Amino acid sequence: MSPFISFVIMVVMILIAVVILFSFIPVGLWISAMAAGVRVGIFTLVGMRLRRVPPSLIVNSLIKSSKAGIKVTINQLEAHYLAGGNVDRVVNSLIAAERANIPLPFERTAAIDLAGRNVLEAVQMSVNPRVIETPVIAAMAKDGIEVRARARVTVRANIDRLVGGAGEETIIARVGEGIVTTVGSSGTHKGVLENPDLISRTVLDKGLDAGTAFEILSIDIADVDVGRNIGAQLQTDQAEADKRIAQAKAEERRALAVAREQEMKAAVQEMRAKVVEAEAEVPKAMAAALREGKLGVMDYYNMQNVIADTGMRESIAKPNQDKGQSGPLG
Repeated sequence: MSPFISFVIMVVMILIAVVILFSFIPVGLWISAMAAGVRVGIFTLVGMRLRRVPPSLIVNSLIKSSKAGIKVTINQLEAHYLAGGNVDRVVNSLIAAERANIPLPFERTAAIDLAGRNVLEAVQMSVNPRVIETPVIAAMAKDGIEVRARARVTVRANIDRLVGGAGEETIIARVGEGIVTTVGSSGTHKGVLENPDLISRTVLDKGLDAGTAFEILSIDIADVDVGRNIGAQLQTDQAEADKRIAQAKAEERRALAVAREQEMKAAVQEMRAKVVEAEAEVPKAMAAALREGKLGVMDYYNMQNVIADTGMRESIAKPNQDKGQSGPLG
C-alpha cells in the first residue's frame, strides 16, 4: 500500500471519529450556552446523553429562564424531566408568574406540574379569570312551580390550592346546590323571578370555593325561566293513585260479595237436597206406620186433607205473587 493511500485512509478515519464525537457531544449547544452567558460544562452535556436526557431541552430552558432573571439550576430541570414533568411548561409558568408579580417558586411549580395540573394555564387564569357556565338547573319553589336557571361563575385560579384542590366539576355542583336551596326556600316562584340576585347572594354567602383550586369572584344568573307546575302534577298523580286504590278495594269487596253469594247458593242447594231427601223418606215412613198400626186410616185422610188445603192456598196465592212481580206489563 502506498503512503498516499495510507494517508487518505487515516484522514477519513479521523473525519469519521470527529463526526461521531460531535454527534455525541453537543458542541454547538455548548457554544450557544456560552454565548448566552450560561455556564454548562461539556461533560455535563455528555452526562445528559448518558442519562437519556435531551440536552437541547434543558439548555434552552436554562437559557430562557436566565434571560428572564429566574434562578434555576440544571439539576432542578434535569430532575424534573426524569420525574416525568414538562420542563418547558414549568419554565414558561415561572416566567409568566414573574411578569404578573405572582410569587411562585420552582419547587411549587414542579409539584403542581407533577400533580397533573396545567400550571401555565393556572397562572394565566390568575391574571385573566375564567367564566364557567353551568347547565340548566331545575328547582321547585314552595308553591310547586318549577324554576329553571343557568348561571355564569367567574373564577380565578388559586395557585396555593392547585395541589389537592377540587376542580371545575365541584364548582358547578356546588353552584347547582345553591340554586336548588335558594329556589326551594322561596315561598313562590315569582319572588325568584323578580329578584334573581337572591340566588347569587345565597351562593356567594355559602363560600362554595372552599377546598377547591379556584376563587369565586362573582356569580351571575344568565337565565331564569318558569318550568312545569310540579305541585299540580304531583296532586294529579296522587289523586289518580287514590282512585286506583279505591277501585281495587271496591273490586275486592265485590269479589267477596260474589263469593259469599255463591256460598249461600251452595248452602241453599244443599238444604234443598236434604229437604228433598227427607221428603222422599216421608212416604216410606207413612207406609211403615200404617203397617205397624201407628197411623190410622182417618189420620191419613186428615193429613191428605191438610196437604190438599195447603196446596189450594198456595195455588190461590201464586197468581197474585206473579202479578205483583210482573208490574204494569203483567
